[in-house]
Amino acid sequence: MQRAIELDRGGLMLRGMLHRPDNGVDNVPLAILFHGFTGNKMESHFMFVKLSRKLEEAGIASLRFDFLGSGESDGDFQDMTFAGELRDAEIILEYAKSLDWVDKGNIFIVGLSMGGAIASVLAGKYSNDIKRLCLWGPAGNMPELIKRRAQELIDSKELDSEQPYYDLGGLLLGKRFIDDIENTDIYGEASLYEGDVFIVHGEKDMAVPLSASYEYLSIYGDRAKLYIIEDADHTFNKYEWESLAIGKTADFLKGEK
Repeated sequence: MQRAIELDRGGLMLRGMLHRPDNGVDNVPLAILFHGFTGNKMESHFMFVKLSRKLEEAGIASLRFDFLGSGESDGDFQDMTFAGELRDAEIILEYAKSLDWVDKGNIFIVGLSMGGAIASVLAGKYSNDIKRLCLWGPAGNMPELIKRRAQELIDSKELDSEQPYYDLGGLLLGKRFIDDIENTDIYGEASLYEGDVFIVHGEKDMAVPLSASYEYLSIYGDRAKLYIIEDADHTFNKYEWESLAIGKTADFLKGEK
């Protein structure tokens, strides 16, 4: 079963999809999926839709939303910040916990890229509420990436340091995002999570280097496992890569090692 969901966020609507297995039972595990930077609740080649359907088959419900300013949710991309997306994520988690048929002891989080960074910080903040955490190419190093890229743009005169936004291929990225992310300690906040972690990363990811996932391994220790998909890029743009990411994630959320 799949149906559209709207959640109020200070007068703006977060829009998403709820998937629930058609087995008529209660105490259903649920996974929340967080999309990446400039992404949406379907993600590249609809892989979040495919993951939700795979989880349905395994008896796991899922929620996938567009952050404010992305996809079909209200708001402008220019106003998006890391802190703002984290608040979106908190509201989605609160909604998941309010569903009377959800097994509150089995709520999982899956995040891609910047959504992975959001997922890791959310898990650190709400460790007792999140049973398992799965990160796909997680951009824990985003503060350094953004700071370096912004400086390159300023040096090349493509970005005025006083300019309130940067044109990112038709999307206006606000300066508030840059200021906010540079002051965010993603790894430090993520380290507070105490549950099991599964990380999936493409070997040839050019957007978020593998070193970002190795840093997550260093903070999580023995509770985390890294699965590297040979030759894969950042968003697993090949059926074989996508299938591995989805299949391994479903196995992890089912509790299979």
